[in-house]
Amino acid sequence: MRIVPLGGLGEVGRNMTVFEHSGRLLIVDCGVLFPEDNQPGVDLILPDFDYIAGRLDDIEAIVLTHGHEDHIGGVPYLLRQRRDIPLIGSQLTLAFIEAKLKEHRITPVTLAVREGQTEQLGPFGLEFVAVNHSIPDALAVMIRTRAGNVLHTGDFKMDQLPLDNRITDLRAFARLGEEGVDLFMVDSTNAEVPGFTAHERNIGPVLDNVFAQAEGQIVVASFASHVHRVQQVLDAAALHERKVALVGRSMVRNMGIAAELGYLKVPPGTLIDVKHIDDFAPHETVLMATGSQGEPMAALSRIANRDHRVAVGPGDTVIFASSLIPGNENSVFRVINGLMRLGAKVVHQGNAKVHVSGHASAGELLYCYNIVRPKNVMPVHGEIRHLVANGALAVQTGVPAERVVLAEDGVVVDLVDGRARIAGAVPCGYVYVDGSSVGEITDAELKDRRILGEEGFIAIFAVVDTATGKVLTGPHIQARGMAEDDSVFDAILPDVTNALNEVVGRGNADPHQMQQAIRRVVGRWAAKRLRRSPMIIPTVVEA
Repeated sequence: MRIVPLGGLGEVGRNMTVFEHSGRLLIVDCGVLFPEDNQPGVDLILPDFDYIAGRLDDIEAIVLTHGHEDHIGGVPYLLRQRRDIPLIGSQLTLAFIEAKLKEHRITPVTLAVREGQTEQLGPFGLEFVAVNHSIPDALAVMIRTRAGNVLHTGDFKMDQLPLDNRITDLRAFARLGEEGVDLFMVDSTNAEVPGFTAHERNIGPVLDNVFAQAEGQIVVASFASHVHRVQQVLDAAALHERKVALVGRSMVRNMGIAAELGYLKVPPGTLIDVKHIDDFAPHETVLMATGSQGEPMAALSRIANRDHRVAVGPGDTVIFASSLIPGNENSVFRVINGLMRLGAKVVHQGNAKVHVSGHASAGELLYCYNIVRPKNVMPVHGEIRHLVANGALAVQTGVPAERVVLAEDGVVVDLVDGRARIAGAVPCGYVYVDGSSVGEITDAELKDRRILGEEGFIAIFAVVDTATGKVLTGPHIQARGMAEDDSVFDAILPDVTNALNEVVGRGNADPHQMQQAIRRVVGRWAAKRLRRSPMIIPTVVEA
């Protein structure tokens, strides 16, 4: 069996792994990664589908372990290439992805599964195992083939007191371990965190205390799919006789689905439409909003920027009920500062226990390794530091170091005769979604955007008589994004004219050669005089 991770190894997001056996493909998860500050204008980042682009008909199905965006967000873009790829997942997971696909005008082929259920898809035998995560209905999957057995945990933790009483099925893990797990693919996100992840139930009393002390309106920011956290907010609001309004399109959509399917229990009379929020006094309301990661267009960022119908000010309380995803720190702190500037009290993970992770810490991972006793281990879902820490835990439990496969996106791993080894690599870059374009923005164009944003822009225009070598008009210089006035460039104009005359004087000059000469002269001057490396766009017109 060949395993090719196309996302999620070396980063927290865009999880996608391709399993290949007997000429057929099985995909586990297909998520997105959210852009960082150095990727201006990018909306989403997808896995690179090039490896499977010519083999779409070989895909048996896409198995979705749970309904978070970093595991299902890329599905619409893959189904654009082949719409009838079956989607397999739990009831809630499929409901979330079906709602998302409806916006893309795609009606998927789906198969809902439960823990304990088995399915045979071509050469792949699948068995699904209940795991606990920060969203209901998460599943691990055992993949059986003639080449060996792979147990993929998906995202999980071992909360022994979950809100929905659905714990990670360690008895099933033990049974599968007795059968024989040739490759154990394990969530690495919290591998560096010692001990055990705290219980979700611990958050309830903290929220209750914050609600009791709050004087004005309360705004709670969380992931739009965090059903358990929304449940706790609804319960606390009902206890303190407050009304709750959901803010943000994805929050309203997902919680509507969760309530309809019975995963979210709404206390009678608690939930109201945000349109009616002004009918109540601030101390009677709670707003459940998206934007806990500082996303620019999410509700909370717009509230902080005073660009939303909801306003916060002195006496109001804002709760960040989520942990920071690596890479989002600056965006989140920017929103926190904006809210505090408006006078709001901000409660976050740094000053109160208002969130617990959805991922297993080191102590839980050690338990899993000892229970499963895998022949080979491949850490997944995490940055390099997380993968390395997870691999070290496996070694501590007795897995030979040479049987711990530390791979990144695009690294090909072959499972042959019970041994997993790196066999090579395939091209696996970032695919950027920018507005309506998918994959059209390149790293070079992102570099241009960064230069424009950080260094500025200089445009030079000149008209040259190529017959006489005389500059008829210009050169004229205009600059944007520069602290200096355009008059500062007067000193360089004679040098630009001399450079043009020199190129024309050599004969056989074309506009490209003249433009390059201008770019060199202005670039050197800007670097020396202005200490800047602006984007330089010369235009030469021949007369």
